[in-house]
Amino acid sequence: MTTPPIRKYLSTVTGDVKKTFGSVSGRASGSASNSTSGRASDTASGRASGSGADGPRITPPAPAALAAKVRTLAPSMTRSMQRVAEAVAHDPAGCAALTVTGLAELTGTSEATVVRTARLLGYPGYRDLRLALAGLAAQQQSGRAPAITTDIAVDDPIADVVAKLAYDEQQTLADTAAGLDTAQLGAAVTALAAARRTDVYGIGASGLVAQDLTQKLLRIGLIAHAHSDPHLAVTNAVQLRAGDVAVAITHSGSTGDVIEPLRVAFEHGATTVAITGRPDGPVAQYADHVLTTSTARESELRPAAMSSRTSQLLVVDCLFVGVAQRTYETAAPALAASYEALAHRHRSGPR
Repeated sequence: MTTPPIRKYLSTVTGDVKKTFGSVSGRASGSASNSTSGRASDTASGRASGSGADGPRITPPAPAALAAKVRTLAPSMTRSMQRVAEAVAHDPAGCAALTVTGLAELTGTSEATVVRTARLLGYPGYRDLRLALAGLAAQQQSGRAPAITTDIAVDDPIADVVAKLAYDEQQTLADTAAGLDTAQLGAAVTALAAARRTDVYGIGASGLVAQDLTQKLLRIGLIAHAHSDPHLAVTNAVQLRAGDVAVAITHSGSTGDVIEPLRVAFEHGATTVAITGRPDGPVAQYADHVLTTSTARESELRPAAMSSRTSQLLVVDCLFVGVAQRTYETAAPALAASYEALAHRHRSGPR
């Protein structure tokens, strides 16, 4: 009988929510102060809210980030909490006018559930959530609501399909950027920049993203390997040591063929990174750093793999640019050399 390893990191993204999409500067330092405190003893709700009698002080999400947080966290909520979250996201003006008792009655839940939901979304209490809802309602009234939806029908004209997909991709990127923990991102960049070797694990659509990351790292002179074969992934993970990095990419956070090699790398001392839409999933048990992607809605004509790949690629690009910045003196010449090596393949005309 084996004893499971001590969890080194469980994402606290929801306790340090980013205020607006695109406001990257200055967030990493604010996140870093809370990124390592109290993870081991946090309960599920305490981790999510980052609040408590003796817990660290948190900054509530800006109103514009509320809908993004609901989309990201809904899959990990209980059904009763989902009803509360969906209600406040769909009708912020109506819910802002309700007391905690009124919202509990509207959603068929309890006052305690309403308060827990508010905390899970990053607010110290229901009063703070009501203020955010009022602010969000004011923003919606002053701005123009989207003219399209993301639901694609079988008989939709192709122009509508293009418009709906473009809008949904844009929303996915915005949600991912709003929820990305830049302190954890910075730590992952530091590890990758100094790594002797990097192994990346991904299956299916996530395997394509794994290949994208390794190709980027190779272009700037770093040693990186992508593994989509689970047996090969494990046999390579056994060779990793301290100073190496293993990256697991899994939207669900529960893909066994990705978790197993990450576990092996974790146990052999490598720095481990998980890129996932479920920071509370099993993959986080073996991850030093968790980078959360958007959890988008899945439909019959648009499987989750499409939107998850979009958000994963954004995180991969952020990692790559961060590593290139840290290693610029060697990365720039290596990138230039790779361009030169391939230049003849892009020249037109007879040879």
